[in-house]
Amino acid sequence: MRVTHVITRLIVGGAQENTVATVLGLRRKPDLEVKLISGPTHGPEGSLESAVAQEPGLLTIVPELVRPVHPWKDLVALRKLTRLFREQQPHLVHTHSGKAGILGRLAAAKARVPIIIHHIHGPSFGPFQGAPANFIFRGAERYAARVTTHFICTAHAMTRRYLAAGIGQPEMFTRVLSGFDLQPYEKLSNDPMRRAQLGLPPDAFVIGKIARLFSLKGHDDLFSAFQQLLPQCPHARLLLIGDGPLREQFTTKLSAMGLTDKVVFTGLLPPQEVPRHIAIMDCLAHLSAREALSRALPQALAAGKPVVAYDFDGADEICLEGETGFLIRSGDVAIVADRLLKLSRDAGLRERLGKRGREFVFANFSVERLVNEQHELYLRLARQNHLPVQ
Repeated sequence: MRVTHVITRLIVGGAQENTVATVLGLRRKPDLEVKLISGPTHGPEGSLESAVAQEPGLLTIVPELVRPVHPWKDLVALRKLTRLFREQQPHLVHTHSGKAGILGRLAAAKARVPIIIHHIHGPSFGPFQGAPANFIFRGAERYAARVTTHFICTAHAMTRRYLAAGIGQPEMFTRVLSGFDLQPYEKLSNDPMRRAQLGLPPDAFVIGKIARLFSLKGHDDLFSAFQQLLPQCPHARLLLIGDGPLREQFTTKLSAMGLTDKVVFTGLLPPQEVPRHIAIMDCLAHLSAREALSRALPQALAAGKPVVAYDFDGADEICLEGETGFLIRSGDVAIVADRLLKLSRDAGLRERLGKRGREFVFANFSVERLVNEQHELYLRLARQNHLPVQ
């Protein structure tokens, strides 16, 4: 079976890492011929292009497939995608992210691709933006749904949101949890040398965050909660992994709050460096306002670190209240500070929550399970659409 994946860009991020892992894993299946199409990748978020560029014939870049709305480039991208699909003649097109999800599905329909899957890594509409934007994006998703064979969601929360918006039917949705290489998380240690290299005291209570320095990721709420925590936990420190367009703005804000010497920015890290940095954290805080199920949560739990998360989208499907961490109503900064204080004072609690979280992640988030579940779905849809499968 010929399969083509389409994504808007290959920045360093959860959805992109998930897609790359999927494509590389599916390429190892003897009954599949897999290709990947992406728009250009540039900027402070980094690039994963090198992870797929070494695979002969895998990656095609469409320069006009850009993230912002751009009518002329969007039209050119639609035409180029349609031409590529007609040339490649895939049996199945699997789209990811907002722009590629809309243009890719419409182009696949124009090229008469038999099976069209859209992967919902995060919502394109919701309370994180205003009514006009929601009206536009919800309408675009409804329109594209007309030519969609099936949806893959990384969290049940996405299925509920899309069905509530009148997009698709229940039988069109399948949840496939994200997956990543768990081997680097098997034998981690809280390395005092790495703490020292980052300027973190040996006895510091380190609160980590893994996210692009971008809006809707919850940094401002975390800074406020951290400021409330410090009088009762003066040895607390923030470790921020990631980079993005708001780096300078955050640096200025932290300076005005008097927190500069208590916050460490690592900048952008290669994905293989992330586990060793999680190992020196005591917990992870993730206060995002928009994500289906953030990869940062299972990453932290894989390292045995408890999590504190806002109850957004699918966070409750991995941040299990009182089992793997604390789930907090979005915007309740005071409770965030309280739960962080509780963790700072109770090493036994941190160990118990982290141990349960590690067991949960190792049972559910392997990259092998991710690839196998998507492969099985492809075969099921192929049979339903009377395509030849082995």
